Amino acid sequence: MLTDVNPKLPMRDKNVTREYYINKLGFKEFGNTDFDGYLMMEKDRIQIHFFEFKELDPKENYGQVYIRTDNIDDFYQTLLDNKTSIHPNGQLVTKPWGQKEFSVLDPDNNLLTFGQGI
Repeated sequence: MLTDVNPKLPMRDKNVTREYYINKLGFKEFGNTDFDGYLMMEKDRIQIHFFEFKELDPKENYGQVYIRTDNIDDFYQTLLDNKTSIHPNGQLVTKPWGQKEFSVLDPDNNLLTFGQGI
């Protein structure tokens, strides 16, 4: 039986990634061991793992994660209050497929889309 999925995304700089996810998205670091070249972040029941890829060209990174939420309006406003940049084509809108969504790009150009069914 499958129980969870924890996507693994590339990162160039562990400290930059950690700070972005903590200060801009409200995540916290998961675990109490600092692994060389690896980072685990968590918010609520969501975990995202990162592996070091120093040579990553962000313009060629197509990492993407879709994260469901049950309070998208408040979460979106929290990100705006934190001055988190929203993807230029990812403002909060209701999509034809019945999801209210918005997107952000992290420092390595990983696309995070947040959605809630309407």
